[in-house]
Parts: sequence; structure tokens; C-alpha cells
Amino acid sequence: MVDFVLVGSLLTLFFLAIIQLTLVLHVRNTLIDAAASGARYGTLADRSAADAEERTRGLIQSALNAGFAQQVSTSEVTYQGLRTLEVTVSAPMPLIGLIGPRDLLEVKGHAAVQP
Repeated sequence: MVDFVLVGSLLTLFFLAIIQLTLVLHVRNTLIDAAASGARYGTLADRSAADAEERTRGLIQSALNAGFAQQVSTSEVTYQGLRTLEVTVSAPMPLIGLIGPRDLLEVKGHAAVQP
């Protein structure tokens, strides 16, 4: 009986840790995809950096929730020798479910600016 409780609690702990790691990776990958998509959208001929921020916020809000889309910024930088639009998203790191400390997760997306 004691062995079952010890092994069962250990397996439950491992299972919950794997689920949480999966959630963290999902949030991170979703933010990276939204930042890259927003950057590509902002570099279109009739778009601007403000459009890139708006698009990134919209994608994050539709995939996660509004709390992850509060800090989105854009800047024009040189990345690997090319002039690019960089979209930076700072979001909370989900430690327990989707709850976590603010601004621990920062991701960036780049897209080449058309000459």
C-alpha cells in the first residue's frame, strides 16, 4: 500500500511537470509565430510598423488571451546584414497553468523590409 502511494505520487508529479512543460512550449511557439507573422505583415508595401503590432496583438489574443499581448513593440534593425522589421513580444512565463510572473518570456520575429 505504501509503495503504491509513493510510486503513484511520483508518477503524478512527473505527469503534471510534463503537461506544464508542454504548455510553456506551446505558449512560446505561439508567441514566436505571432511575432514573425506580424513582422511579415508589417513589411508589406501598404503596411507600417503600427500594423505589425496590431496584427501581432490580434494573433496572440485569438490564440492565447489578452494578457499575453500587452507588451508588443516594433523597431527597424539590421539582422544578418539585412534591414528588417523586428517585432518583440514580452509576455508572462506560465508557471502554474497560464499564470506566472510578468515579462520573463521575450520572443522576437523578423522580416526583411522591401526596398
